[in-house]
Amino acid sequence: MDGQSFYAPALAVIGTGMIGGSLALGVKRRNLAGRVLGADKSRGSLRRAHELGIIDEMCESPRDAAARADVIVLAAPAGASGELFAAVAPALGAEKILTDVGSVKAEVCAAAAALGPHARRFVPGHPVAGKEHSGADAANADLFARHNAVLTPMPDTDADALARIESMWRALGANVLQMDAARHDRVLALTSHLPHVLAYAMVDCFARSDEGARAEMTAGGFYDFTRTTSSDVEMWRDICMMNRAEILRQIGAFQSRLGELAQSIERADRGAIESLFAAAKKERAQLAAKRARR
Repeated sequence: MDGQSFYAPALAVIGTGMIGGSLALGVKRRNLAGRVLGADKSRGSLRRAHELGIIDEMCESPRDAAARADVIVLAAPAGASGELFAAVAPALGAEKILTDVGSVKAEVCAAAAALGPHARRFVPGHPVAGKEHSGADAANADLFARHNAVLTPMPDTDADALARIESMWRALGANVLQMDAARHDRVLALTSHLPHVLAYAMVDCFARSDEGARAEMTAGGFYDFTRTTSSDVEMWRDICMMNRAEILRQIGAFQSRLGELAQSIERADRGAIESLFAAAKKERAQLAAKRARR
Protein backbone atom coordinates (compact mmCIF):
# COMPACT_ATOMS: atom_id res chain seq x y z
CA MET A 1 0.00 0.00 0.00
CA ASP A 2 1.28 3.49 -0.85
CA GLY A 3 2.38 5.26 2.32
CA GLN A 4 0.61 8.45 1.32
CA SER A 5 -2.75 6.69 1.02
CA PHE A 6 -3.33 6.49 4.78
CA TYR A 7 -6.36 8.35 6.04
CA ALA A 8 -8.56 7.89 9.10
CA PRO A 9 -11.82 9.81 9.58
CA ALA A 10 -11.01 9.85 13.31
CA LEU A 11 -7.74 8.86 14.97
CA ALA A 12 -7.35 8.63 18.73
CA VAL A 13 -4.08 8.88 20.64
CA ILE A 14 -4.22 7.50 24.16
CA GLY A 15 -1.28 9.07 25.93
CA THR A 16 -0.49 12.60 24.81
CA GLY A 17 3.14 12.83 25.87
CA MET A 18 6.10 13.34 23.58
CA ILE A 19 5.66 10.22 21.41
CA GLY A 20 1.85 10.27 21.30
CA GLY A 21 1.84 14.03 20.85
CA SER A 22 4.37 13.84 18.01
CA LEU A 23 2.28 11.20 16.25
CA ALA A 24 -0.90 13.26 16.66
CA LEU A 25 0.82 16.42 15.46
CA GLY A 26 2.38 14.62 12.51
CA VAL A 27 -1.00 13.22 11.50
CA LYS A 28 -2.62 16.66 11.73
CA ARG A 29 0.14 18.47 9.82
CA ARG A 30 -0.10 15.94 6.98
CA ASN A 31 -3.91 15.83 6.93
CA LEU A 32 -3.94 12.10 7.57
CA ALA A 33 -7.09 12.20 9.70
CA GLY A 34 -10.35 14.09 9.70
CA ARG A 35 -9.99 14.74 13.44
CA VAL A 36 -7.53 13.72 16.09
CA LEU A 37 -8.83 12.74 19.52
CA GLY A 38 -6.82 12.46 22.71
CA ALA A 39 -7.09 10.73 26.06
CA ASP A 40 -4.65 10.75 28.95
CA LYS A 41 -4.68 9.72 32.61
CA SER A 42 -3.44 13.23 33.37
CA ARG A 43 -6.10 15.83 32.63
CA GLY A 44 -3.42 18.51 32.80
CA SER A 45 -1.39 16.81 30.09
CA LEU A 46 -4.49 16.33 27.99
CA ARG A 47 -5.47 19.98 28.30
CA ARG A 48 -1.96 21.04 27.38
CA ALA A 49 -2.05 18.90 24.22
CA HIS A 50 -5.36 20.54 23.30
CA GLU A 51 -4.03 24.04 24.00
CA LEU A 52 -1.05 23.37 21.73
CA GLY A 53 -3.30 22.17 18.91
CA ILE A 54 -1.83 18.66 19.04
CA ILE A 55 -5.30 17.14 19.36
CA ASP A 56 -8.66 18.45 18.17
CA GLU A 57 -10.82 17.00 20.94
CA MET A 58 -10.34 15.74 24.49
CA CYS A 59 -11.96 12.45 25.48
CA GLU A 60 -13.10 11.48 28.95
CA SER A 61 -11.41 8.07 28.96
CA PRO A 62 -9.54 5.56 26.79
CA ARG A 63 -12.82 3.74 26.19
CA ASP A 64 -14.49 6.97 25.07
CA ALA A 65 -11.61 7.68 22.69
CA ALA A 66 -11.73 4.15 21.24
CA ALA A 67 -15.49 4.34 20.75
CA ARG A 68 -15.22 7.53 18.71
CA ALA A 69 -12.20 6.64 16.55
CA ASP A 70 -11.43 4.45 13.56
CA VAL A 71 -7.73 4.06 14.40
CA ILE A 72 -6.58 3.98 18.03
CA VAL A 73 -2.95 4.44 19.06
CA LEU A 74 -1.86 3.42 22.55
CA ALA A 75 0.98 5.78 23.45
CA ALA A 76 1.09 5.36 27.24
CA PRO A 77 4.05 3.61 28.95
CA ALA A 78 4.21 -0.05 27.91
CA GLY A 79 3.51 -1.17 31.47
CA ALA A 80 -0.01 0.18 31.14
CA SER A 81 -0.82 -1.93 28.06
CA GLY A 82 -2.80 -4.63 29.86
CA GLU A 83 -4.92 -2.06 31.66
CA LEU A 84 -5.54 -0.14 28.44
CA PHE A 85 -6.43 -3.28 26.48
CA ALA A 86 -9.10 -4.07 29.07
CA ALA A 87 -10.35 -0.48 28.95
CA VAL A 88 -10.72 -0.19 25.17
CA ALA A 89 -11.82 -3.77 24.34
CA PRO A 90 -15.58 -3.08 24.87
CA ALA A 91 -15.40 -0.17 22.43
CA LEU A 92 -13.69 -2.03 19.59
CA GLY A 93 -15.42 -3.36 16.52
CA ALA A 94 -14.68 -5.36 13.42
CA GLU A 95 -13.49 -2.34 11.43
CA LYS A 96 -11.46 -0.48 14.05
CA ILE A 97 -7.68 -0.75 14.14
CA LEU A 98 -5.61 -0.67 17.32
CA THR A 99 -1.85 -0.17 17.48
CA ASP A 100 0.76 0.88 20.02
CA VAL A 101 4.20 2.50 20.25
CA GLY A 102 5.77 0.58 23.14
CA SER A 103 9.50 -0.17 23.32
CA VAL A 104 8.87 -3.76 24.49
CA LYS A 105 6.80 -6.07 22.35
CA ALA A 106 6.70 -9.68 23.62
CA GLU A 107 4.80 -8.92 26.84
CA VAL A 108 2.52 -6.46 25.03
CA CYS A 109 1.63 -9.10 22.43
CA ALA A 110 0.86 -11.58 25.20
CA ALA A 111 -1.34 -9.04 26.99
CA ALA A 112 -3.30 -8.46 23.77
CA ALA A 113 -5.21 -11.67 24.51
CA ALA A 114 -7.43 -9.44 26.67
CA LEU A 115 -8.79 -7.97 23.44
CA GLY A 116 -10.52 -11.25 22.60
CA PRO A 117 -11.60 -11.52 18.96
CA HIS A 118 -10.46 -7.95 18.32
CA ALA A 119 -6.81 -8.95 18.88
CA ARG A 120 -6.63 -9.65 15.13
CA ARG A 121 -7.01 -5.92 14.50
CA PHE A 122 -4.17 -5.04 16.87
CA VAL A 123 -0.87 -4.17 15.17
CA PRO A 124 2.02 -4.04 17.66
CA GLY A 125 4.46 -1.28 16.76
CA HIS A 126 7.44 0.68 17.98
CA PRO A 127 8.79 3.86 16.39
CA VAL A 128 12.50 3.84 17.21
CA ALA A 129 12.69 7.58 17.72
CA GLY A 130 12.50 9.91 20.63
CA LYS A 131 14.12 12.63 22.67
CA GLU A 132 15.17 12.86 26.26
CA HIS A 133 12.39 15.33 26.96
CA SER A 134 8.82 14.30 27.78
CA GLY A 135 5.34 15.79 27.66
CA ALA A 136 3.24 17.43 24.99
CA ASP A 137 5.53 20.47 24.87
CA ALA A 138 8.25 18.22 23.42
CA ALA A 139 6.03 17.01 20.55
CA ASN A 140 7.52 17.30 17.06
CA ALA A 141 5.53 16.63 13.88
CA ASP A 142 8.69 15.38 12.13
CA LEU A 143 10.02 13.23 14.98
CA PHE A 144 9.66 9.97 13.05
CA ALA A 145 11.05 11.13 9.72
CA ARG A 146 14.01 8.97 8.60
CA HIS A 147 13.71 6.78 11.71
CA ASN A 148 12.70 3.13 11.85
CA ALA A 149 9.19 2.13 12.85
CA VAL A 150 9.16 -1.57 13.73
CA LEU A 151 5.96 -3.60 13.44
CA THR A 152 5.78 -7.00 15.14
CA PRO A 153 2.57 -8.59 13.83
CA MET A 154 1.26 -11.69 15.56
CA PRO A 155 0.46 -14.85 13.53
CA ASP A 156 -3.22 -13.94 13.19
CA THR A 157 -2.84 -10.18 12.74
CA ASP A 158 -5.28 -8.95 10.10
CA ALA A 159 -3.46 -8.16 6.84
CA ASP A 160 -5.54 -5.07 6.12
CA ALA A 161 -4.91 -3.64 9.58
CA LEU A 162 -1.19 -4.29 9.21
CA ALA A 163 -1.08 -2.59 5.79
CA ARG A 164 -2.92 0.46 7.06
CA ILE A 165 -0.63 0.96 10.06
CA GLU A 166 2.40 0.46 7.84
CA SER A 167 1.04 3.14 5.54
CA MET A 168 0.51 5.49 8.50
CA TRP A 169 4.15 5.25 9.53
CA ARG A 170 5.37 5.69 5.97
CA ALA A 171 3.19 8.78 5.66
CA LEU A 172 4.89 10.13 8.80
CA GLY A 173 8.26 9.68 7.08
CA ALA A 174 9.40 6.53 8.87
CA ASN A 175 11.21 3.54 7.42
CA VAL A 176 9.01 0.55 8.28
CA LEU A 177 10.50 -2.79 9.31
CA GLN A 178 8.80 -6.02 10.37
CA MET A 179 10.15 -8.63 12.77
CA ASP A 180 8.84 -10.97 15.43
CA ALA A 181 8.37 -9.61 18.94
CA ALA A 182 11.07 -11.74 20.55
CA ARG A 183 13.71 -10.60 18.07
CA HIS A 184 12.63 -6.99 18.53
CA ASP A 185 13.14 -7.23 22.28
CA ARG A 186 16.57 -8.84 21.86
CA VAL A 187 17.74 -6.14 19.45
CA LEU A 188 16.32 -3.22 21.42
CA ALA A 189 17.84 -4.52 24.65
CA LEU A 190 21.25 -3.88 23.06
CA THR A 191 20.61 -0.78 20.96
CA SER A 192 18.30 1.18 23.26
CA HIS A 193 17.60 -0.35 26.66
CA LEU A 194 21.21 -1.07 27.68
CA PRO A 195 22.44 2.46 26.76
CA HIS A 196 19.69 3.99 28.90
CA VAL A 197 20.49 1.68 31.83
CA LEU A 198 24.19 2.53 31.55
CA ALA A 199 23.45 6.26 31.49
CA TYR A 200 21.33 6.05 34.63
CA ALA A 201 24.02 3.97 36.34
CA MET A 202 26.71 6.47 35.31
CA VAL A 203 24.85 9.39 36.86
CA ASP A 204 24.19 7.34 40.00
CA CYS A 205 27.92 6.58 40.20
CA PHE A 206 28.64 10.29 39.78
CA ALA A 207 26.19 11.19 42.55
CA ARG A 208 27.83 8.74 44.94
CA SER A 209 31.34 9.95 44.22
CA ASP A 210 33.19 11.83 46.96
CA GLU A 211 35.55 13.53 44.51
CA GLY A 212 35.83 17.25 45.12
CA ALA A 213 34.71 19.79 42.51
CA ARG A 214 32.99 17.03 40.54
CA ALA A 215 30.31 19.30 39.03
CA GLU A 216 32.80 22.00 38.08
CA MET A 217 34.97 19.48 36.25
CA THR A 218 32.21 17.63 34.40
CA ALA A 219 33.12 17.47 30.72
CA GLY A 220 30.94 17.52 27.61
CA GLY A 221 31.34 13.79 27.13
CA PHE A 222 29.62 13.16 30.45
CA TYR A 223 26.60 15.23 29.41
CA ASP A 224 26.45 13.59 25.97
CA PHE A 225 26.62 10.09 27.46
CA THR A 226 24.03 10.78 30.15
CA ARG A 227 21.60 12.89 28.10
CA THR A 228 18.96 10.14 28.13
CA THR A 229 18.60 10.23 31.91
CA SER A 230 16.24 13.15 31.35
CA SER A 231 13.77 10.65 29.84
CA ASP A 232 10.52 9.57 31.47
CA VAL A 233 11.46 7.54 34.55
CA GLU A 234 8.18 5.60 34.74
CA MET A 235 8.52 4.49 31.14
CA TRP A 236 12.07 3.23 31.62
CA ARG A 237 11.18 1.46 34.85
CA ASP A 238 8.47 -0.42 32.94
CA ILE A 239 10.86 -1.28 30.11
CA CYS A 240 13.35 -2.78 32.58
CA MET A 241 10.61 -4.89 34.13
CA MET A 242 9.05 -6.03 30.86
CA ASN A 243 12.29 -6.86 29.04
CA ARG A 244 14.38 -7.78 32.05
CA ALA A 245 15.73 -11.12 30.74
CA GLU A 246 17.17 -9.57 27.58
CA ILE A 247 18.43 -6.47 29.39
CA LEU A 248 20.16 -8.63 32.00
CA ARG A 249 21.75 -10.67 29.21
CA GLN A 250 23.13 -7.50 27.62
CA ILE A 251 24.33 -6.13 30.98
CA GLY A 252 26.24 -9.41 31.48
CA ALA A 253 27.82 -9.15 28.03
CA PHE A 254 28.79 -5.54 28.66
CA GLN A 255 30.25 -6.36 32.08
CA SER A 256 32.36 -9.08 30.47
CA ARG A 257 33.67 -6.75 27.76
CA LEU A 258 34.31 -3.98 30.28
CA GLY A 259 36.20 -6.47 32.44
CA GLU A 260 38.44 -7.35 29.49
CA LEU A 261 39.13 -3.66 28.90
CA ALA A 262 39.91 -3.18 32.59
CA GLN A 263 42.45 -6.01 32.41
CA SER A 264 44.08 -4.41 29.37
CA ILE A 265 44.35 -1.11 31.23
CA GLU A 266 45.71 -2.85 34.34
CA ARG A 267 48.37 -4.58 32.21
CA ALA A 268 49.15 -1.28 30.47
CA ASP A 269 48.51 -3.13 27.20
CA ARG A 270 48.59 -0.17 24.83
CA GLY A 271 48.01 -2.33 21.75
CA ALA A 272 44.87 -4.03 23.10
CA ILE A 273 43.40 -0.73 24.28
CA GLU A 274 44.09 1.01 20.98
CA SER A 275 42.77 -1.95 18.99
CA LEU A 276 39.46 -1.94 20.86
CA PHE A 277 39.09 1.83 20.57
CA ALA A 278 39.93 1.80 16.85
CA ALA A 279 37.46 -1.03 16.14
CA ALA A 280 34.74 0.78 18.09
CA LYS A 281 35.44 4.05 16.25
CA LYS A 282 35.18 2.27 12.88
CA GLU A 283 31.92 0.54 13.86
CA ARG A 284 30.42 3.83 15.05
CA ALA A 285 31.37 5.55 11.78
CA GLN A 286 29.77 2.77 9.74
CA LEU A 287 26.56 2.97 11.76
CA ALA A 288 26.44 6.75 11.33
CA ALA A 289 26.95 6.42 7.57
CA LYS A 290 24.11 3.90 7.29
CA ARG A 291 21.81 6.17 9.23
CA ALA A 292 22.70 9.16 7.06
CA ARG A 293 21.69 7.20 3.93
CA ARG A 294 18.12 6.55 5.13
